[in-house]
Amino acid sequence: MVELLAVILTLLSGLIAFVYLLKYVNKNQQDFPHKLPPGSMGWPFSGETLGFLKSHKSNSLGSFLKEHCSRYGKVFKSHLFGSPTIVSCDFEFNMYILQNEGELFPVDYPKVMHNILGKFSVLLSKGDLHRKLRSTIISFVSATKYETKFLHSMEILVLSTINSWDPNSKQVAFYKEAKRARKRLAAIIKNIILGRQKSSNARPVQGGDLLNMILSKQNLSVEEMVSIVLDLLFGGYETTAKLLSLIVYFLGGASNALQRLKEEHQEIRKRKKEGEPLNWDDYKQMEFTQKVIYEAMRCGNVVKFLHRKAVQDVKFKDYVIPAGWKVLPVLSAGHLDPTLFENPLEFDPFRWNDNSIRKKVAPFGGGPRLCPGADLAKVETAFFLHHFVLNYRYFTHCTTHLHILTCMHRLW
Repeated sequence: MVELLAVILTLLSGLIAFVYLLKYVNKNQQDFPHKLPPGSMGWPFSGETLGFLKSHKSNSLGSFLKEHCSRYGKVFKSHLFGSPTIVSCDFEFNMYILQNEGELFPVDYPKVMHNILGKFSVLLSKGDLHRKLRSTIISFVSATKYETKFLHSMEILVLSTINSWDPNSKQVAFYKEAKRARKRLAAIIKNIILGRQKSSNARPVQGGDLLNMILSKQNLSVEEMVSIVLDLLFGGYETTAKLLSLIVYFLGGASNALQRLKEEHQEIRKRKKEGEPLNWDDYKQMEFTQKVIYEAMRCGNVVKFLHRKAVQDVKFKDYVIPAGWKVLPVLSAGHLDPTLFENPLEFDPFRWNDNSIRKKVAPFGGGPRLCPGADLAKVETAFFLHHFVLNYRYFTHCTTHLHILTCMHRLW
């Protein structure tokens, strides 16, 4: 009797699953008022998310995008992150999405990111709140990037970081631990802010004091102040650290570029007194360094895609992007497009001798959400490269998939 009941329950469960599958397939094959881009919606619940997120080399599109672009074209439909989605690997359409972020394609990041970054994150916020938070960050960047004292502090930080690299440092890899870390950091920052407020120490930024500048903004709540500091910590650390790693990796296989980079920084050092810190004028002389930075971002794609959502039907060529659908502009697709770049998978900073190249990339995003810390990130990276190429040498071990840093030591 028990066995018979188990068989009946199994058959019933299978029938329910089959009926649901038929409804899912029928739902995604229904006729829309307008023509959708071609594509596949994948499996129920998960859609094609697992295939989309499958790991691949940073200077490649990966098997998922290659196969889908080959089969459906550069703009196709899918089901990703729990939502029906339009994926764009078309550079022209991606730029249109970025330029119309507020009116047509607002941000639409998964809930998990809201839980970690908080509701006042500049990355996740929209409308007036986003403009208020972003303007605060831009005010800080504009007020400090020329300051000698601030730049010297950044150079000291670069040197201390290089000298203290620890291969055994702890890494946080789990969602719950990341949420706890965010909560602890927020509490620490909030206490510091409240302490500053009680001591009436709020004044316009002087000497690169970020908190003083934030506290001088009377229209910010404590929670918004905390979120701005956390955004700068998270965004300024992860993306810059990834960029530095990519540059070291790419330079390991580009001896001509590495030699040209050394020559540029040797010329800068010759013009300075011993022990004299770098300044803004030195940074402006690092022209080839800028080309290395942009080429590493083009090849390595620190940010591969963005999360957006269509708030109204949008016509693109012969198709219509339905209102309410998630839209993913894949920035890396444009950066690695052979119709835009010759030998796109090759790391070649010299290609940036052609000034028109800048119009074909969007490493810092675009439109009203252009990265507010882009200038500081480039300064920090340039200062790192100055000390790295002049004071250290390293060797790479080539495997089938990557170069591994096997030895690095000072030149004196």
